Amino acid sequence: MLKEQILKQVDEVIKAGPYTDTWESLTQYTPPTWYEKAKFGIFIHWGVYSVPAFGNEWYPRTMYQKGTAEYEHHLKTWGKHKDFGYKDFIPLFKGEKFDAGKWIELFRDAGAKYIMPVAEHHDGFQLYDSELSEWNSVKKGPMRDVIGELKVAAEKEGIVFSVSSHRAEHCWFFNGAREYEADVNEPENEEFYWKQQDGGEEISHDIHTVQPTTEACEDWLVRTCELVDKYQPRIVWFDWWIHNVGFKPYLKKFAAYYYNRAIEWGIEVAINHKYNAFAYKSAVFDVERGQLAGIRPRLWQTDTAIAKNSWGYTENNDFKNPVDIVCDLVDIVSKNGCLLLNVGPRADGTITEEDTEVLLEIGKWLKVNGEGIYDTTFWQIFGEGPTKIEEGAFKDVGRAPFTSQDFRFTYKEGTLYAFVMSYPKSGAIQIPSLKSCMGGFASGDFDILGVRVLGHDAKVSFERNENALTLQVDGNIETNYPVCLAIKLN
Repeated sequence: MLKEQILKQVDEVIKAGPYTDTWESLTQYTPPTWYEKAKFGIFIHWGVYSVPAFGNEWYPRTMYQKGTAEYEHHLKTWGKHKDFGYKDFIPLFKGEKFDAGKWIELFRDAGAKYIMPVAEHHDGFQLYDSELSEWNSVKKGPMRDVIGELKVAAEKEGIVFSVSSHRAEHCWFFNGAREYEADVNEPENEEFYWKQQDGGEEISHDIHTVQPTTEACEDWLVRTCELVDKYQPRIVWFDWWIHNVGFKPYLKKFAAYYYNRAIEWGIEVAINHKYNAFAYKSAVFDVERGQLAGIRPRLWQTDTAIAKNSWGYTENNDFKNPVDIVCDLVDIVSKNGCLLLNVGPRADGTITEEDTEVLLEIGKWLKVNGEGIYDTTFWQIFGEGPTKIEEGAFKDVGRAPFTSQDFRFTYKEGTLYAFVMSYPKSGAIQIPSLKSCMGGFASGDFDILGVRVLGHDAKVSFERNENALTLQVDGNIETNYPVCLAIKLN
């Protein structure tokens, strides 16, 4: 009955407008001002999958797929799938050391302006209080409203609260278990495991001929609408499979509902999507573990993780260097993007020492250089230099190191921020794209009043001619991080 009530409410809210469930209406949407200023947020993948802590957060799928390392590991460590299935990890997911306030303090110290916990991953276990399912963190596992606690803690610190939903993939996520005797196939477990669509990998990859059922789409819609009504998140992030053509009508319904609700609540909100799930200008485009090669005039976002191999906690996570993450942040912001950086806490609710160290190092850098990041916009060009960024998803660990000839630009209130991506020990810097150009090249139509180095007491002399802007920084600056030159324009 509740499902029908929510579906009816969705139609009523859409009918009342001003947004309707058409692309013509939804492309009138404008990204939030706060989002354009924020630049840096924290993604949080914490769930039942952190209990086995093996492989990655797709363990609940691959543990049922014969021939995978996760399948063999599960048999060896936990037993046969009919006797100990994924659902049996839930009582072990206690989160006994989870402290929302401590998490938020860490994210604040990292310089994050918004957070995004995963409210429901592909596994179907909700980290919030839901009236649509018993399989949630209030009734099982931690016995706490994780999303609600994080919202309160974040807003207390002035950090914007948002959520992600990965529910769309749930209708096929466990379908490897259809090939043999497993708990997924037992009728009494259907509420959690759902009616798994049969088939192999074509279920997930063929978005045109293999489509979710109407029941699955309606289930996705009501769950997502319940989530936004309960917690009023400022962003709702969706994973990739919503670009399946079967979801299109439901995506438009949700967007119209959410945008209309936000107007009622008096807040600015956004939807994050990948690929072509939403029409251009109707939501905020997101690139998973990758970047763009140039400026996108419409706000966009990269989501990536501190760990190279997994979004969730595993016992063998391979962590990135904070210098590389800061370089990616600068590159992304110079192209009108935001960076959403993921951490994967342990099952007990603690954040790893490695994640913590990386976050604090980023925070130290932002305390010095945040002036050139937060509340900035893109410059006439994003930058210059020999190091090329390969555009696209899943390319976040293959970039060549930046050089002292690589620069990235941002702009705010008459100041051009030039980031030297690899600072030369000599302090001698040449930026060809900022050369003097009488009425010609677009970035040449300005005069320079002065230059300072953010966070350093260093004197800067400069000369500008038809070849380059040449600067000499006098001061002992030794760092592997990008150095920001604040160039005051006349």
